[in-house]
Amino acid sequence: MPYTAIVGLQWGDEGKGKVIDYLAKDYDAVVRFQGGANAGHTVYVNGKKFSFHILPSGLLREDVVGIIGPGVVIDPESFKREVEELSLHVGDLKGRLFVDPRAHIVMPYHKLEDALFEAHSEKPIGTTKRGIGPANRDKYARLGIRIGDILRPSYLKEHINRAYDFNKRIVESYGESFFDRDELWDLLMEFAEYVKPFVVDTVLLLEDLEKSGARILLEGAQGTYLDVSFGTYPFVTSSHTISGGATVGSGIAPWKIKRVIGVFKAYTTRVGEGPFPTEEISEIGERMKEEGGEFGTTTGRARRCGWLDIPLIHYASIINGVTDLFVTKVDVLEKIGIYRAAVEYKLFGERISFPPAYSEDWYHIEPVYKDYPSWEDMINEIEGILKVEVRFVSTGKDREEVIERKGG
Repeated sequence: MPYTAIVGLQWGDEGKGKVIDYLAKDYDAVVRFQGGANAGHTVYVNGKKFSFHILPSGLLREDVVGIIGPGVVIDPESFKREVEELSLHVGDLKGRLFVDPRAHIVMPYHKLEDALFEAHSEKPIGTTKRGIGPANRDKYARLGIRIGDILRPSYLKEHINRAYDFNKRIVESYGESFFDRDELWDLLMEFAEYVKPFVVDTVLLLEDLEKSGARILLEGAQGTYLDVSFGTYPFVTSSHTISGGATVGSGIAPWKIKRVIGVFKAYTTRVGEGPFPTEEISEIGERMKEEGGEFGTTTGRARRCGWLDIPLIHYASIINGVTDLFVTKVDVLEKIGIYRAAVEYKLFGERISFPPAYSEDWYHIEPVYKDYPSWEDMINEIEGILKVEVRFVSTGKDREEVIERKGG
């Protein structure tokens, strides 16, 4: 069976957790393909809030298999906490949750380095301080420690020694003391025992699921404009958040993805630093924040809020090859009573229809706005510009508050 990828078309926080949970009723497995505990996917079921950071959001559906692919970086503490909390509601996850041995581990020193980088930088990125950037840095520097390594202690010793010396120099350069080597070893050995029942080669698992006719969702974290290549660099995450990243992070062939659902809010938000052309710094922006509950699931930080940016989501739909659109939080605009979107930009005196490729130019964008009588009219405009249908509209927090349009 072909795969369906779920991607965010803005700066993350588009409501992908709810989207995955809602769609998972029609699927057999959900694969998380990138990111780590810096993600925050929120699902409401009968008024109860569930927060996901590493585990696939579809696991609330008790007949759905959850897979953490090799493209994810795993924080042992966060992983254990999520498994234990979710198990209280859906039962034992062994036999239903699977972790690829090639997924990298976020070490305690990665989180410390992340915090030190931010604290000592003249221009902070605004990271979640969850150690995701340093963990991915070590991955590409061939200094990372993988889930499979901790299940092979004799092999792990060589890896941990190289990683230890490199990261020790970084931390001590800030005048901070480093971790005890034996304590790190014990932490990894303890986690090895915990994670071992979940570890399988997920590439072969997915192959078996495909052959059985399973329907499979690919779950992305963050959003297109936080992608390390296509986002507003350097204010980006350290992984590929786009649909192309789903193939690398899951271990599947690109041609197997037949459907890409792009998720966007009826307005725009951003956490941390970086350009934001349609940001609304006013009482209306504050009202968006309050009505939309715009505070980070992972950090609790307030999100910056602004109007919908159609050129932004149009460009993202091209990058991702979007086939269907899922818009969230139209209920927030209904409460505010204003339906406004940027339909194009002015940049250095010229009108343009897409965001610029040059990062610095983003700070010179002047949005050209259009107001609509209703969110339905705004959605019709989006479909006309993007040539992609809005199949789903979320009208509230709970999983069932969704309108399926045109056959969904």
